[in-house]
Amino acid sequence: MTSNAPQVAGQGVGIPYPLLLVAELSYVCPLHCPYCSNPTGILGTKRSTELKTDDWTRVFGEAGKLGVLQLALTGGEPLLRKDLEELCTAGRDAGMYSTLVTSALPNLTERLPGLQAAGLDHVQISIQHSNREESDRIGGAVSYDKKLEAARRVVELGMPLTINVVLHRDNLDDVGELIDLAASLGARRLELANTQYHGWATVNRAALLPTLEQVTRGEQVVNEKRAQYGSSLDILWVLPDIFEDLPKPCMGGWASDAIILDPTGRALPCQSAATIPDLEHLSVTEHSLFDIWFDSETFNRFRGTDWMQDPCQTCPLQRQHIDFGGCRCQALALTGDITATDPVCHLSPHHGALVAKREELLAVRDEDRPAYVYRTTSPARG
Repeated sequence: MTSNAPQVAGQGVGIPYPLLLVAELSYVCPLHCPYCSNPTGILGTKRSTELKTDDWTRVFGEAGKLGVLQLALTGGEPLLRKDLEELCTAGRDAGMYSTLVTSALPNLTERLPGLQAAGLDHVQISIQHSNREESDRIGGAVSYDKKLEAARRVVELGMPLTINVVLHRDNLDDVGELIDLAASLGARRLELANTQYHGWATVNRAALLPTLEQVTRGEQVVNEKRAQYGSSLDILWVLPDIFEDLPKPCMGGWASDAIILDPTGRALPCQSAATIPDLEHLSVTEHSLFDIWFDSETFNRFRGTDWMQDPCQTCPLQRQHIDFGGCRCQALALTGDITATDPVCHLSPHHGALVAKREELLAVRDEDRPAYVYRTTSPARG
């Protein structure tokens, strides 16, 4: 999709209007996935700090006026919001195409007709494995059967269904069965996202990291299944950064077309930007979405290429406007310098350290792999 919104004048010259709003409605979730991208510092999150219905509704209206086309209702688990139907209506009234990104728990099957009537357009359901026992073990909760029931109900109602699977050492060998499962459920799209090591996945990297052989074979299976299913199932395959030598653009480029709002209303350019300590994170409770997008230091800091160091600034591959320097959070975590070239890039002076860390993790034998540290929002859970 493309936006017909004009460019703004003044400080925001050359900045397009955003196309996507990611609304993280709650960090609370009935699952405890060890690869969750939610920040690890959410132990004991209080529902009372979540943005209220009126605030979300107002923000959705502002997003529509900014030209936002797509709304992702996510979390944690958005189904835990009792006002979800009202928020779907607000998204529809603002002219946005809405997607519910969900574990399907606690009660998606029962709520689906009401959500559809309220304006929900599309459902994305996560599945952890094609095997019931393994899926429930990875997710840390009994959920597999409810997920499949909900997925079938989505299709029965005539809504487009996407299945999302985060891939790692414990399910990558099962990728063919996962593709067949998605096809049998009537999914139109399958996202096979090899784990990116942010949030809880960073804590569990040694347990989750697949072998290079697994990744290579997985890609072969994906290509075979693409040929088998053709246009009936759109299969997206995302390689993990740690096995690549050129970085991906973060969210399509820092503050290029997406705004993420955390459950308290804090606006971020990407889900992990809260880990950057010296960024000012403005809240939609105090500032308009327009001002945050165009005028805030946070959203402007890494736009364009002027901020880049070498080798990005004088990239011999001319990738400045392709990967936009890669992931800022990853650069900070691995080098201590937020402006450094993403170490995934083979031209980065820090790439060797990333390769060494990868080899160290790959050398861990299966019997020596650590147990999962399950994602939690409850102090009572380990």
